[in-house]
Amino acid sequence: MKIAIALVTLSLTLSAFAQSQSPISSKEIDAVYPAAHDLYLDLHQSPELSSHETQTASKLAARLRALGYEVTEAVGGTGVVAILKNGAGPTIMLRTELDALPVEEKTGLPYASKVHAKDDSGHDVPVMHACGHDLHMAALVATADIMAHSKQTWHGTLMLIGQPAEETISGAKKMIADGLFTRFPKPAIGVALHVGNELPAGQIGITPGVYDANADSLRITIYGKGGHGAAPQSTIDPIVIAARTILALQTIVSREVKPGDMAVVTVGYIRAGAKNNIIPDQAELGLTVRTYKAEVRKQVLAAIARITKAEALAGGAPQEPLIEHLESTDSVYNDPALAQRLRAPLEAALGKQNVIATEPITPSEDYAFFVEQGIPSLYMSLGGADPQKYAEAKSAGTSLPSNHSPFFAPDVAPALRTGIEVEVTVLRSLLNGAAQ
Repeated sequence: MKIAIALVTLSLTLSAFAQSQSPISSKEIDAVYPAAHDLYLDLHQSPELSSHETQTASKLAARLRALGYEVTEAVGGTGVVAILKNGAGPTIMLRTELDALPVEEKTGLPYASKVHAKDDSGHDVPVMHACGHDLHMAALVATADIMAHSKQTWHGTLMLIGQPAEETISGAKKMIADGLFTRFPKPAIGVALHVGNELPAGQIGITPGVYDANADSLRITIYGKGGHGAAPQSTIDPIVIAARTILALQTIVSREVKPGDMAVVTVGYIRAGAKNNIIPDQAELGLTVRTYKAEVRKQVLAAIARITKAEALAGGAPQEPLIEHLESTDSVYNDPALAQRLRAPLEAALGKQNVIATEPITPSEDYAFFVEQGIPSLYMSLGGADPQKYAEAKSAGTSLPSNHSPFFAPDVAPALRTGIEVEVTVLRSLLNGAAQ
């Protein structure tokens, strides 16, 4: 009797596994690709800054609504939530970002962005999808189309998220605070991907466990005593204090962090003064700090505060520096069991040679806030590099333009098609059988 039950259980398990392997056909991708490519071009040419993605969100919402999804707009600002129910089964979330960056595009592409906009400080800035979010959105809409027209291949609830303000690591928190997981079904599993030139187009990278870095953004204001540039003896020069501080901060990683533990301390800007013969009364530094381990994060932030205060004291500053913690996010953690579970269907779809085991990266991502809500997730790296250029760069020991570069441009056709194939494969696999 026990053997018979075991055989029945095994049979059901194998049946479920076979069902979950509903492969996406090239015809399915061919059917949605032209519209996806057109959407990509449109989004690329009309980027919007973080928390200002009104037209972007509207375009995404309109297309998903036309496909039969129940769409809610203005979640956590400009966020979009689209739900498609298809019988009993788990709720699975697929997320894309909406925002672009204040970067002037220099790709030379015929569809390059020429957009300028006012940032939150009122400054006129160029705007570019320098991080690939336009491709993410185009892939998600195409995936939504395929899933809506192939309900026989899956069952459960598909939850699509268009998240604003990823670049300022604030959008995920705002959507959660606005009831993302109380007003709508809380997903059993979450999925996302990010395109980049670290892999050639046609490949997908999977990193079990820690995927990216903890991130902390700091603003440091150093105070001095302003005066005439020709009479420095009557001043306390905050620029000199800032310069010494910048150099001293670089010793944290090299002399305080244990070798082998990842940490990055970057001073991304210094703002001080307005004229060559005037010593200002303050200087401002902008820092980004990246770590993997919580204890290293705590150590580095404490060292930054200690060094900054000590340099100000040594320079005779009239008051202690102001250290403001502006933005932060934890690292994204990929559920190892989920990563292992999805490797097989991805290898079946793309070929084993195109599913790559990748190392953790040092950029950051506010998808971590979704993980913190108790949602097991897999965040994947989508290859975006032209395969020939990738091979040439690797042979020459050089690298292709990275995300956030004014020259960043994915190899659209193969990257977008692979993104669609990956998303549909993963969703069909997860939406067949019980959530794990």
